[in-house]
Amino acid sequence: MRAGAGDEGQAAEGQAAVELALVLPLLALLLLGMVQVGLVVRDQVLLTHAAREAAREAAVDSAPEAARQAALAGAPLEAARLKLQLTREPEDERVRASLAYRSPTMVPVIGPLLPDVTLTGVASMRIEVAAGMGPTRYGVASVPLTRGNVRG
Repeated sequence: MRAGAGDEGQAAEGQAAVELALVLPLLALLLLGMVQVGLVVRDQVLLTHAAREAAREAAVDSAPEAARQAALAGAPLEAARLKLQLTREPEDERVRASLAYRSPTMVPVIGPLLPDVTLTGVASMRIEVAAGMGPTRYGVASVPLTRGNVRG
């Protein structure tokens, strides 16, 4: 018996279904990987913003906990995964905030296969003096400015 034209069409449809079944899981993994990369990039942007907020707060308030609270308020990051290190550079009158954050890999299927990614963010700001106060080494004023103790 001779195969008809209809049999060839059914075979092609079956072949296309098999190819789709083989390729579709790979495409799904690729898509999930791209979503995970996007989440890590988002965390990096948030961490950079949090570093700026921490440096800004440390420039006006010398308490390290104030800088940490500012970093957490400035970006929705998990506090347990965030580490903050403040460095004061008196010769430059600057404060530097260095943050490290373990970005979780949580996308289904891909997340368990990858370890958490450690991200870093650094920002530096000039130490500021409170309004009406004299300059000090670490930005904490000790002498109020009055007409009697201002040169000029």
